[in-house]
Amino acid sequence: MYWSLRLASHLEDAPWPATQEELIDYAERTGAPVEVVENLRALEDDGEPYESIEEIWPDYPSGDEDFYYIDE
Repeated sequence: MYWSLRLASHLEDAPWPATQEELIDYAERTGAPVEVVENLRALEDDGEPYESIEEIWPDYPSGDEDFYYIDE
């Protein structure tokens, strides 16, 4: 299982919180790449919903992160 920004971004607008099955259903309905569905199926499912994409891929950049370096 591997995540990239491109793959994880397909789940950005998912209906959070969501269970593994709900996320798989969402990914299939929205036409996400097959790798997204495979990654979701590879997650350990304890039946608890995921609160956000960060629980699936902790490295996912949040909206308040700055990607540019400011020259001082």
